[in-house]
This record gives sequence, C-alpha cells and structure tokens, in this order.
Amino acid sequence: MKNCQPPHQDTPIVISVTSGKGGVGKSIVVSNLAIVYQRMGKRVLIFDADLGLANMDIIFGIRPKHTIEDVIKGEKELSQIIVKGLEGVSLIPACSGEMELTHLSEGQKINLLNEFDILNKMFDILLIDTGAGISSNVIYFNLASQERLVVVSPEPTSITNAYALMKVMFEHHGTENFFLLLNMVKDEKEAKAVYDQLSKSVARYMASISLNYAGFIPRDDHLCDAVSRREPVICCYPEAPSSLRFQVLAEYLLKGSNGRPHDGNIKFLCKRLMAAID
Repeated sequence: MKNCQPPHQDTPIVISVTSGKGGVGKSIVVSNLAIVYQRMGKRVLIFDADLGLANMDIIFGIRPKHTIEDVIKGEKELSQIIVKGLEGVSLIPACSGEMELTHLSEGQKINLLNEFDILNKMFDILLIDTGAGISSNVIYFNLASQERLVVVSPEPTSITNAYALMKVMFEHHGTENFFLLLNMVKDEKEAKAVYDQLSKSVARYMASISLNYAGFIPRDDHLCDAVSRREPVICCYPEAPSSLRFQVLAEYLLKGSNGRPHDGNIKFLCKRLMAAID
C-alpha cells in the first residue's frame, strides 16, 4: 500500500473518532483504520477514551491486565498499561462498569494529560475512540484532537445527535473543522443523501463550520462476521467492500491532515487539553 506520508515523523497526528449516538460502529472504524495505518508503516496507538465502557480490547480479542483506571488512580504510568494488538497496533485500554470514569475531575484530566507527554515521539498516529454523545469526556477528547471524524448512520437519531455534538463544540468551544463518515449505508448514493441533509442544516445555522465528506462504509456481511470473530474486517476479509472503503478512508484522512498545521502531536495534545480545562 502506498504511503501518504513518510513514516516515523516527530509530529504524530491525533484523530478522534466520535459520534452523537452509540451503536453507529465508531469503534469498528477505529480498529480497522489502525490496521490500515500500521500496514502503511505507521506506529499506531489507539486510546479507548470511552473510559467506563471499554470495547476496543474486545474487538482486538485481548484481555489487558491493566487499564486507564490504574493510570487515573496513580497506580501505573501510561506506558506501563499499553498493550499490543493485532499486527503490532498499540492500545491504551479502558475499563468497564466504572461510572466515576465517565466524568473525570479536572485534577484527573491534568494527571492524565501529563502522562501523555512521554509518548511524544513513540507514535505517528494516535486514534482516540471517544464515547458517544456530548458528555464532558467526549467534548474533552474531541477538543484535544487535530482532526475529528464524526461517524453517522442513516438513522434519524444518529443524524440529529451528530448535529447536536457539532453544535455544542462549535458554540461553546469554537470548533469549526469536522470530517463526516457515513457508516452502515447501502451505497454511496445513500451516503451522499445523508451528508447533503446534514451539511445543509449545518450551513444554515453554523455557516463557518467546515464539514468535509470523508466517504462511507457500506453494510457488509463480511463486516458483521468479522465483528463476531472479534477481528477487524481488514484482517480476515481484506477484499471485502468495507475493507476497501477503510483503505480509502485512511488515505483520505492523511491527505486532509497534510494541508493543516502540524499541531496533532502528543505535546500539542497536552496543550489542547489544558486549554479545554481552562
């Protein structure tokens, strides 16, 4: 696969993958993007930022001994809980069933961002799998990212909640740049119809927002089977329609990031998180 950027740069790209509603396949998007980037020669780190509802470890079929909870409690350093998944992808695992982690305190946020600083030159791409909705954690990690990929399904509630997420980030934090990915659609015609519907609403009420069409992932039986097997579809069915679209998406996001200031490294992640706290 052709590289879009030279590997091992000192300015890792931070991409959050987010949604206004759960159940739209956000974590599946993250896991498959990670594999594609790893195959491009990138050093990839996934941060499962849905802190109280872990799922990336399930998708990768691993059972981490330690999680982000241990870091937040001060019992482990971030580097000590990173685990290796399929094809060498690194993962910062979340935990499940811990309600207090769904709303971090300001002190916990500061401690967590300090931990990220040591990872500055270890990775080329950091993929943040946020929770769904407009909770403080979701907004917090989206603000930290260089790029934001909003995942939307054709369901009306998914479209409405994606709009709400972007509205909150725009009106309360001045965020203006988003990528929109249509997931679980029949074909590109349906994807474009949903994108047009949402972009018209955004243009009407938030004219300065840049909402870029990042493509679509089709409904695919191979993808459903891969989820059941706890593997990214790109691994077990590399020629499936969904796998091919993940490859296109990965290259598109890198090209889109190339035209922006290189402020997505871990050091800048910390600065952005501090700004979010302030």
